Amino acid sequence: MNQTLPWGGNYLASWNSQRFTTTNLFNSFSPLLSSNISLQYTQPLLRNLAIDQIRQQVQNSKKTRELSDIQLQSVITQTMRNVKNAYWDLSYTIANLKAQQQSLALSQQSLRDNQRRVEIGTMAPIDIVQAQAEVASNEQGVIIAEANIRTAQDNLRALILDPGAPDFWTVSFDPTDAPAFAAQAIDVDAAVRTALDQRSDIKSAKNSLEQSDINIRYFRNQILPDVNAQVNYIGRGIGGTQLESLTQDQILSGITSRTTVSTRNFGSVLGDVFQNQYPDWTVGVAIGYPIGTSTQHANLARSRLQYEQAQAQVKNLEMIVATQVRAVARNVQTNQQRVRSAGASRELQERKLEAEEKKFAAGMSTTFFVFQAQRDLSAARVAEIQAISDYNKSLVDFEAVQLVPITGNGVQITIAGTGAIQTGGTAIIRQ
Repeated sequence: MNQTLPWGGNYLASWNSQRFTTTNLFNSFSPLLSSNISLQYTQPLLRNLAIDQIRQQVQNSKKTRELSDIQLQSVITQTMRNVKNAYWDLSYTIANLKAQQQSLALSQQSLRDNQRRVEIGTMAPIDIVQAQAEVASNEQGVIIAEANIRTAQDNLRALILDPGAPDFWTVSFDPTDAPAFAAQAIDVDAAVRTALDQRSDIKSAKNSLEQSDINIRYFRNQILPDVNAQVNYIGRGIGGTQLESLTQDQILSGITSRTTVSTRNFGSVLGDVFQNQYPDWTVGVAIGYPIGTSTQHANLARSRLQYEQAQAQVKNLEMIVATQVRAVARNVQTNQQRVRSAGASRELQERKLEAEEKKFAAGMSTTFFVFQAQRDLSAARVAEIQAISDYNKSLVDFEAVQLVPITGNGVQITIAGTGAIQTGGTAIIRQ
């Protein structure tokens, strides 16, 4: 039995027994029964006392496991962000379809009104062409918006459903709320502090720094003299059948038979061993020191260089993280202002269309200006929806950038059970 202990010591315990039979006339025992127990303990006093190769490997393995956990959490956060991004894209495409349908309804109503004016003779038939072109253009916008919804459904479906399920392509998602705008205060300084403490890339860099520190401690220990205290103990026992000793003359004369002098069974032999009848103790100190340049010095120098490089990388990464968090925070504030501006623009375009319709009814405007006002209103509605969607995405980016590196825009949702999606509103999965 052999084991290395947590503080660097090593013990070895062994128990050996044997039965030996011989025809050699000069041996006093046949059969010979012997047994011994050996205990040995070695304790490093300098090298391998604080850390050795085994403890170095164990500590580095723990750091590798921690790094795997960090990477797993990063993947989970990125996946959740992508899912929420897909959800907000779906919500935007649905709201965009409603805006396109509203524009189509306005152009169809204008076409019907113009057709009535032609019937009563207040408008020339040629003026209907522009209204028909406007209807056709808006129908095209509705068709494209519907296709975008199907694409967004596929993207979200691929992220949260099992592709092997038989109903994978038939399940669809119906957000029950349109993209909502709720202004939130942003604490940039607190976000930077959180990111510097929780970001996965910083954790990974610090993990590498800690592994380098472990290696430095190990190689620094390895350049110390090798001084080991050793304690050995051996307990012996012997027995069997003791035979009469023959002289050389008796053997030469051909006498081979010998009488039994005494007999000790195996139990008596074990009694001698475990009752410490014949102990043998050895205590000593072994000292070893390499002559000349040791490879451990080179390993130590390399580890120290790697540690300094890792420190510089961590400092540089902290600056990058702080810059990225501040940039995402500015994006949130910019999108918040965009939403307010887009809302005001949409309200003004509604009033402009209303004024143009009144002027057209009074004969003070033409269909061209009415349709232009309708197109401007449609563009303002889409811009407002897009601004709200971008704002919600930037909020999620602001939350995610404190945990993982992000690229582009992304969003995140919480999936409860097998069907519910929570995004500040709710969603229904239907089949």
